[in-house]
Amino acid sequence: MNSLTTPVLWVFLSSLALTTFIINGAEASHNLYMHLQSSSPPVSVNQLHRTGYHFQPPRNWINGPMYYNGIYHLFYQYNPKGAVWGNIVWAHSVSKDLISWKSLPNAIYPSKPFDKYGCWSGSATILPGNKPVILYTGIVDENNTQVQNYAVPANLSDPYLREWVKPDNNPLIVADKSINKTAFRDPTTAWLGRDGHWRLSIGGRRKDRGIAYLYRSKDFMHWVKAKHPLHSTARTGNWECPDFFPVSVSGKNGLETSVMEPNVKHVLKVSLDVTRYEYYTLGTYKNDKYIPDTNMIDGWNGLRYDYGNFYASKSFFDPSKNRRILWGWANESSSTADDIKKGWAGIQLIPRTILLDSSGKQLVQWPIEEVETLRGKKVELKNQKLVKGQRVEIKGITAAQADVDVTFSFDSLDKAEPFDPSWDRHDAQKLCGHKGSTVQGGLGPFGLLTLASKKLEEYTPVFFRVFKDQDKYLVLMCSDASRSTLRNGAGAYRPSFAGFVDVDLTEKKLSLRSLIDNSVVESFGAQGKTCISSRVYPTLAVYNNAHLYAFNNGTQTVKIDSLNAWSMNRPLEMNN
Repeated sequence: MNSLTTPVLWVFLSSLALTTFIINGAEASHNLYMHLQSSSPPVSVNQLHRTGYHFQPPRNWINGPMYYNGIYHLFYQYNPKGAVWGNIVWAHSVSKDLISWKSLPNAIYPSKPFDKYGCWSGSATILPGNKPVILYTGIVDENNTQVQNYAVPANLSDPYLREWVKPDNNPLIVADKSINKTAFRDPTTAWLGRDGHWRLSIGGRRKDRGIAYLYRSKDFMHWVKAKHPLHSTARTGNWECPDFFPVSVSGKNGLETSVMEPNVKHVLKVSLDVTRYEYYTLGTYKNDKYIPDTNMIDGWNGLRYDYGNFYASKSFFDPSKNRRILWGWANESSSTADDIKKGWAGIQLIPRTILLDSSGKQLVQWPIEEVETLRGKKVELKNQKLVKGQRVEIKGITAAQADVDVTFSFDSLDKAEPFDPSWDRHDAQKLCGHKGSTVQGGLGPFGLLTLASKKLEEYTPVFFRVFKDQDKYLVLMCSDASRSTLRNGAGAYRPSFAGFVDVDLTEKKLSLRSLIDNSVVESFGAQGKTCISSRVYPTLAVYNNAHLYAFNNGTQTVKIDSLNAWSMNRPLEMNN
């Protein structure tokens, strides 16, 4: 492989603003708690609701990996002094399989004039000679002025790259007069053009227009802003955490970030500071301009990786298995006071492989195969009919910490409910709140009741409901946290997350996989066409008191063609 096309890898940490606001019913993850950020760590950490097989450090607030010489590196924003945002450092862990991790000393922390007030988000690129370099956003003053810096390993012979150095020729990129210096962050992984020049993009905004700025460099040290941005969209607000990468139109492998071929589409994903959601488009990259496909919605109602609690995601190419991996972060849905009390906040969701769907209209995601190594005891169900109002308990596994994969079938679509034209087809979440799991339907609701208490005082249903819209069918997928807990704590956020599933119902089947882990339910509908992650905090359905059911509340009988469920073990710390 040519050294100039060495696999480009990434590291990502969500950028954080210095404002306080409430969005979508949830307190934004990047609030600045000056009176709390230097609090001493709690003597003990409350283990209730901590995940068993998702990555999270022993305590406090986290918020993002890189593959290099056989080792996966996870750098993440971490507050060593409390479970709120503040005192942010780049913590560092390593793994050989993305499942079992070893914690290392913090890699980057504020120490120079160009990052005195913060080391925010960034990405990594492998330069010729197999040399990794990290680009990150530094905060230089109390006015939140943002610049782009770089860091390099102190010792390339160290397989874990424990120590990183920030050279004194930083910053590499400073905003010109046309740029809002307080909204200028999160440099992407760089890619190499056919002309031998590097490119990267940086998120920002001009008034209400979100912008992905484009910069070019011949030597990776001297960067020039392009006359035109990579892409921008009106009325979307500030763009954070941009991600730009190619996907194969016909192949099943991931692509390295610099691949530019005829049989390729490009993906531009941005995290929206205003909504705290992410959206992406598919399109064409030509002459340093990204143009979304004509069928794409380029704005708040666009396609999303995940229609639940999922933010600050980034993808990277894994050359060891020729795959592109997506990794997202989920903050807490509990209040800040609860986070402080329990002594921790935030988790990394399970890494996912990401590919272009065969339709060419969207991406599909699936948990990495390595997570299957954690599977323990298995139970199966086959050919189990579910009539209206019936539920069947899935016994014999640890329901609080499980992997469940089920395929439902139905004999007819005739009982699909008519889709009311007054409903907003772009607001699946509102529809799910109106048509919940207890509301009887025709074809659906049917699915799983996860993290359920014995008498169903608490449960988080993940389910489908099928509608008839003139001459086509619409499939609604929901992950509804509204009944997930009996607790009525201030600031708790229990939304009815939902998304539509673009699936062919010719075979009259729908599949669902859910990764359940104490306070998180990650669900993948129709083999990863629609994904939803929910954070929940049951009071009764915890540990061995959690139950799992399959259910149907529709008049159309559905059948469980197959259901496979496993107890999930905790990963061990990585061996040296």
